[in-house]
Amino acid sequence: MDSTEPNQQAVRAVLDAALAEGRTALTAPEGKAVTDAYGIPTPAEALAETVDDAVALADRIGFPVALKIVSPEITHKTDAGGVRTGLNSPAEVRGAFLSIVTNVRAYDPRARILGVQVQQMVPAGTEVLIGTVTDPTFGKLVAFGLGGVLVEVLGDVTFRLAPASTDDALSMLDGIRAARILRGVRGGAAVDREALAALVVKVSRLAGDFPEIAEVDLNPVFASENGVMAADVRILLTREVPVARRRYTREEILASMRRLMRPRSVAVIGASAEEGKIGHSVMRNLIDGGFPGEIHPVNPKADDILGRKAYKSVMDVPGEPDVAVFAIPAGSVPAALEEVGRQGIPNAVLIPSGFAETGEHELQARIVSIGEEYGVRLLGPNIYGYYSTWQDLCATFCTPYDVKGGVALTSQSGGIGMAILGFARTTRTGVSAIVGLGNKADLDEDDLLTWFGEDPDTECVAMHLEDLKDGRAFVDAARATVPKKPVVVLKAGRTAAGARAAGSHTGALAGDDAVYDDILRQAGVIRAPGLNEMLEYARALPVLPTPQGDNVVIITGAGGSGVLLSDAVVDNGLSLMEIPPDLDAAFRALIPPFGAAGNPVDITGGEPPSTYEAAIRLGLEDPRIHALVLGYWHTIVTPPKAFAELTARVVAEFRARGVRKPVVASLAGDAEVEEACQYLFERGVVAYPYTTEKPVAALGAKYRWARAAGLL
Repeated sequence: MDSTEPNQQAVRAVLDAALAEGRTALTAPEGKAVTDAYGIPTPAEALAETVDDAVALADRIGFPVALKIVSPEITHKTDAGGVRTGLNSPAEVRGAFLSIVTNVRAYDPRARILGVQVQQMVPAGTEVLIGTVTDPTFGKLVAFGLGGVLVEVLGDVTFRLAPASTDDALSMLDGIRAARILRGVRGGAAVDREALAALVVKVSRLAGDFPEIAEVDLNPVFASENGVMAADVRILLTREVPVARRRYTREEILASMRRLMRPRSVAVIGASAEEGKIGHSVMRNLIDGGFPGEIHPVNPKADDILGRKAYKSVMDVPGEPDVAVFAIPAGSVPAALEEVGRQGIPNAVLIPSGFAETGEHELQARIVSIGEEYGVRLLGPNIYGYYSTWQDLCATFCTPYDVKGGVALTSQSGGIGMAILGFARTTRTGVSAIVGLGNKADLDEDDLLTWFGEDPDTECVAMHLEDLKDGRAFVDAARATVPKKPVVVLKAGRTAAGARAAGSHTGALAGDDAVYDDILRQAGVIRAPGLNEMLEYARALPVLPTPQGDNVVIITGAGGSGVLLSDAVVDNGLSLMEIPPDLDAAFRALIPPFGAAGNPVDITGGEPPSTYEAAIRLGLEDPRIHALVLGYWHTIVTPPKAFAELTARVVAEFRARGVRKPVVASLAGDAEVEEACQYLFERGVVAYPYTTEKPVAALGAKYRWARAAGLL
């Protein structure tokens, strides 16, 4: 890789001059100066102000050449008829020069024509695009994909945070659908991957070094076995400076979150003895849920609420409460929040609605300002509250939940929060916390993720989100958490209109969902396609052991399910093991002559429990097999409960011996298979009835996490 340090002073001079003139785009010669300063290879070129200059420059550079208009007002030169390529003689250069100038004057009579760029024709190669864009959520991003006309036809582009590392850049080369083209097809030579990745790194660093660079567009870049060269450079500028978000240190986040999630004392502002009011429901849940700490109702019109002494103001509450839960109208929140701040309470849980979600942006900004002034972290507003099960804390007006476990669940939406609650109850999923985020006026996903990453009661984090306030902070928190535990995200708005109006190919391709998809993957997050998948992944991932290798074997009692399970394995990016001859012979010895070894191993449907058990034992015993996918179908010979019991017993036996392989199962049959699946799930085998897709998707999610965590 080229480690030459860029000449930032040269770039600064170019940008300052352009901005001083009020321009938002660099001319081609200015773009050339910028790319030269960062070691970005571009063709030899020079500016011609007259026809004779163009002919002389072409002769000096060497034919063939290309001519391109140079005008601050013309950013899309081809659209203006301002480009001619493949010129092989002085006569062709003269004709092209005059034609270009005439076309541009007709296209935009007000455009200033500074001259015509005479450029060396770039050696042939695969056309790719490399660019950067400024995303409102994640900041500077670098993009890579197929270039030339294909960028508009296929939109085959992938994104990473800028500046990108060499590993990031190499992953981008493999991350587009047409990655095979770069490796060489039909006898063609592979491109120079090292040079191409180095170019991605340089372009990403350029954008990261200069906030005023809004977009960079190198398209096309010609990549070949001999190197890379950018044939066209477009650089757009901006005067906008992003509003700096208040940032807290990791230590500050953990200190406040510890008191929020493990409080010793809670004040309820707006507590009520009247059934049907939110303040009553919150009090009822805190008391009935068994919260062992102090509960202080605050209501100026009451002396006693549900057997607890009531206080006229939060300023009267004794001791040092860790949390103030608000159950009062939105308009009353600022005054009460000031008192919370003066009382030194570090956390405010704002259940009321009536803030930014209803257009009351000034009211929300006011409470944020109060929170910052007094050092009070705000959860909400417009939320259902939160649950911290290991503390027996149910600070919400919704139904209680107390099944303790290792899954932390968060949502922006109250409706989604209740779907989470219902799923957890129906499936008996143990949770460490369920948290509503609502408007995210202050506390958001990166705060919660920072806490859950360190929380010993949390084994897996699942988050429903509609947006991220600070994508970079979320990525930092995810990268710190993923090596220790899986993070699953359901990003809503997947099909929303994505492409913003932009002045370059790169900007137009940076649709919101495409960016989220790539950056979440870069952060090591498992993205769930839907709500049910998010919940199922969260439920399954703590159950499955971490795989030690890529070899997956399917053992099934039905050929049809074996085919569907094989499809699911491929769809989820897993590898069906190539069964070696000795293992093939061992499986054949267990199954009837009309069964089928190989992978899937089809033991056929009429076999007794002993055949299932022998096949599963062999799959767990052989160290070359890393994960098992079981396909069962209901017969009287081997009833569902019998299959579930033998599978759970064998898996438990091997885990006791230190053999911990992930095992998932698909059960087809009558209603009894539902109970069998629940039995298996509770004993460490992820099992689903009536589907071949769900168990393999859960296994695929576990593999994606293991790879992201560096465990595979």
